[in-house]
Amino acid sequence: MASSLTKDSVHPGTPGTEKTFFGHPRGLATLFMTEMWERFSYYGMRALLPLYLVAPSGLHLSAGTATAIYSVYLSLVYLLALPGGWVADRLLGPRKTVAVAGLIIMLGHLCLALPAAASFFVGLVLVAIGSGLLKANISTMVGHLYDGPKDGRRDGGFTLFYIGINLGAFVAPLVIGTIGENVNWHFGFALAALGMALGLAQYLLGGRHLSEQSKVVPTPMTAQEKATTLRKGLIWLVIAAVFYGIVGFTGHFTLNWALIPLTVIGLIVPILVIGRILRDKDLDGEERSKVRAYVWFFVAAAVFWMIYDQGGSTLSLFADASAKNTIFGWNFPVSWYQSVNPVMIMALAPVFAWLWLWLNRSGKEPSTIVKFSSGLVLVGASFFVFLAPLSIAQDGHKAAAMWLVGIYFLQTVGELTLSPVGLSVTTKMAPKKYASQMMGVWFLAVTAGDSITALLSNPAVGGVNLDKMGFVMLEAVLAVIAGAAVWMYRGKVNKLMGDVR
Repeated sequence: MASSLTKDSVHPGTPGTEKTFFGHPRGLATLFMTEMWERFSYYGMRALLPLYLVAPSGLHLSAGTATAIYSVYLSLVYLLALPGGWVADRLLGPRKTVAVAGLIIMLGHLCLALPAAASFFVGLVLVAIGSGLLKANISTMVGHLYDGPKDGRRDGGFTLFYIGINLGAFVAPLVIGTIGENVNWHFGFALAALGMALGLAQYLLGGRHLSEQSKVVPTPMTAQEKATTLRKGLIWLVIAAVFYGIVGFTGHFTLNWALIPLTVIGLIVPILVIGRILRDKDLDGEERSKVRAYVWFFVAAAVFWMIYDQGGSTLSLFADASAKNTIFGWNFPVSWYQSVNPVMIMALAPVFAWLWLWLNRSGKEPSTIVKFSSGLVLVGASFFVFLAPLSIAQDGHKAAAMWLVGIYFLQTVGELTLSPVGLSVTTKMAPKKYASQMMGVWFLAVTAGDSITALLSNPAVGGVNLDKMGFVMLEAVLAVIAGAAVWMYRGKVNKLMGDVR
């Protein structure tokens, strides 16, 4: 790390220090390492989660219940990004919020490391809360390091930061997954806690290099607002405690008393949030038109993430039961499949960045709508490919690992086509009043997609076996139809988008 810090003669105004991190403000090194370690802990635990839930040495649940738990957990992480942003904007400011988030995540992983089912589920909730708080704010702090959007280093800084995310995500399954599967599940979760502890320690030590703007609470609450919010929060907490206390004491409590309400919340909140924005009388006609166009992208993205996030549940559980997890005769842990996506992202992202630029210069760059629909078709194609290993497994044979690698490859290309475009179109189409909140709305597409998966897979509700050929084909067709619909109605969507392209 020290070798990458050099004297900065070009940008003497770098916040906090005269040294730089690869030519960027030194505070980027602090945020890079924080995010890398947080992603290490998050993706390491996530790689183990579905396997631990079904393992006889773990919680020994059914595949459907495990998928429902995994999907609800993911939906919560992205749902809680909205209140996470609110906490920073109204109460603590980004810097303190990220510190609190790191502590909550670390405590959550420590709870997962305890060999008890009750502490395990408490740990999942804590990690989800902490991840929501951190996800909403650390990227904002990266932006604070630069002198506004016109700073020429800004895009490069976010690229470096993105590398930190994928570096942590790549290494985590290889380390935490190996320890968890081959040594002890709870040792793996403890290793995730250690990773977050290292990230939190260097974040606190490197805080002096961050922008002073990250300490600011943008729209602080008045004392009266705080009292009102606290009172409402306590009322809802008491209601929940009384309700679940009665359910528990009468002997009726099951896991679904928590899973199903959270699933429903994950489906209802996105609808309520978008509906509230559309009904806002402060929006002018052009802004309301853009939000209507955005609904097309949002629904399509929910379909995309519904399939894509099954890479960590449905595909992982299939690999555990029905795949030859070998390379040249050497067996590897099932959790290692979760390293395929981040390493492909790191390899392919620069290629896509160059490709879009090259096509743009020749006037042939695909439009936002074409890129978006391509992402949906690709994720649909990945599940068409999934039909092959499923067919092999039906005959009682084990499917080759390369089938799964091929599926993850198609999903990664789809992600690179759709996800950056979704982020970009979200910022472009956001009404001025909701400029900051719209990024949280984009995350709600993930929440909606994962909530649908949770609803379908839960044995008490949908009871659908997501790794059966009929349903996999149905999902694949749905994604392709969604992509085709976005493309076919591009004229209508373009008209609603106004001047955004």
